[in-house]
Amino acid sequence: MIAGTIVTLPIDREVSPFGYFLRTEGGQDILLHYTELTREVKPGEVIDVFLYFDTEDRLAATMKKPYLTLGEMALLEVADVHPRLGCFLEMGLGRQLLLPIRELPEYKELHPRVGDQVFVIMEHDKQGRLKAKLAGEQDLAVKAFHAPTTWMNEWHEAIVYKPLQMGTFVLVEGGVLGFGAIGMIHASERNRLLRLGERIRVRVAHIREDGRVNLSLAPRKEIGRNEDADRILAYLEERPSGSMPYSDATPPEVIKQRFDISKAAFKRALGKLMKEGKITQKESWTYLKGREPESDRK
Repeated sequence: MIAGTIVTLPIDREVSPFGYFLRTEGGQDILLHYTELTREVKPGEVIDVFLYFDTEDRLAATMKKPYLTLGEMALLEVADVHPRLGCFLEMGLGRQLLLPIRELPEYKELHPRVGDQVFVIMEHDKQGRLKAKLAGEQDLAVKAFHAPTTWMNEWHEAIVYKPLQMGTFVLVEGGVLGFGAIGMIHASERNRLLRLGERIRVRVAHIREDGRVNLSLAPRKEIGRNEDADRILAYLEERPSGSMPYSDATPPEVIKQRFDISKAAFKRALGKLMKEGKITQKESWTYLKGREPESDRK
């Protein structure tokens, strides 16, 4: 009898107030507690049960169906997070499956939060108890499909399965197409670190020959430039002076803090507004057209 598997066993007897004892071919008794029933049963009946270890490390049975069994992969939701043990995942039984802390990224800011979802495989620890391990790229690639060319520049939902500082690896959900496609977000295409299990919206920036995709969290430059320009113009219009102490010469970190965009994106937006005749610049200041200092007006 192996924990994590579904087996077919006969009900030997009922023992109140505990439940029913199932009998294995080797004569081992396995408890099916009353709380683990999904319907009425009786001694002599043969039933399918999932085997697990109870809180006292005794092999027990349940008629409830788990989201995965030993060796299988599934996308499980994080139910709780323990700073020393790791994450506890919902597995469909009213009890959780531990994803040990050693499976999580080194940096704590990349750890999953409650409600996030992670791809895991059920396995045994050294004592034979059930635990989860993170599914790797090879595990996901078996089920993943090649992204269709129609995905180019489309927005899709994705789940982070491997967060790194240099880039973030995700599975882009496939919807009716199937399991999903493997993708990567380069560090330059995101505005922050993305944690394991986080669900995000991504734009398909490039479809590779192997069917995988390069992704971005930002819209195409021309669309982003329009949106950034509108936001900067609105900011200027809200200011009583119609001006702001930011320009092409402003340091990137200041631009990022004030407008949450890169220096390059800021310059593109300013260039658009100046070309349209909506703003002017003087030294380190930017002005709405017609709101320049009196001495600078033509």
